[in-house]
Amino acid sequence: MNPVAGALEFSRQLALGKRITVCKINLETDRLELFLQDEKGAILKTFAAVERFLEPKGRTLSFAMNAGMFHGNFAPVGLFVQDGRQIKPLNLDDAPGNFFLKPNGVFLISASGARVIESSEYLKLEEPAALATQSGPLLLRANQLHPAFNAGSMSRLYRNGVGVASKKTVYFAISEEQVNLYEFAVFFRDVLHCPDALYLDGDISSLYAPALRRNDDGNHLGPIIGVTAPRQ
Repeated sequence: MNPVAGALEFSRQLALGKRITVCKINLETDRLELFLQDEKGAILKTFAAVERFLEPKGRTLSFAMNAGMFHGNFAPVGLFVQDGRQIKPLNLDDAPGNFFLKPNGVFLISASGARVIESSEYLKLEEPAALATQSGPLLLRANQLHPAFNAGSMSRLYRNGVGVASKKTVYFAISEEQVNLYEFAVFFRDVLHCPDALYLDGDISSLYAPALRRNDDGNHLGPIIGVTAPRQ
């Protein structure tokens, strides 16, 4: 591990020889939030717009990443829960594309902590989610790789995802080289020791990390997830 100075724990690691940048979130100290629209309902789309949205609230981004797949109008493809309010319902449809490669899943935070679950399990939760975003496919479920993943797959992209190591410890990772889904899932399992992990997206995978002097603000995004802190 190669730690990088900053309020959050950033590191640069390897997944089967491929470079990955990782942000470790401690939910006991880090405030994780989802973003989509401003007060007037306009889609934010960029990290810069999220910063402008946060400025009058006296807060700033310490970390941000795209947080799930979206339609051409930037609306989430699946479940989106922000500040305890469901903005978009769960999507259990069958269709082409990675989002619908079952099993897919939901990353959520509730009163008891963070979880990654299979999408249909969300309807059975007794505890309401304060934050939730649906994407797919599931990279890992109870340490098991998605059955469709193939170590020799030539489908290689820049990818990002989220893994849960414990109820209070969450890892976000973004590849710096093109990887397949098998390699990315193995990284979450064997390097980050996350039993459950969810693929967020590829191609448009983007990271905002002031501690790394990094702002991948070239892509327009739908859901964005980030850690906020008081503005100095």
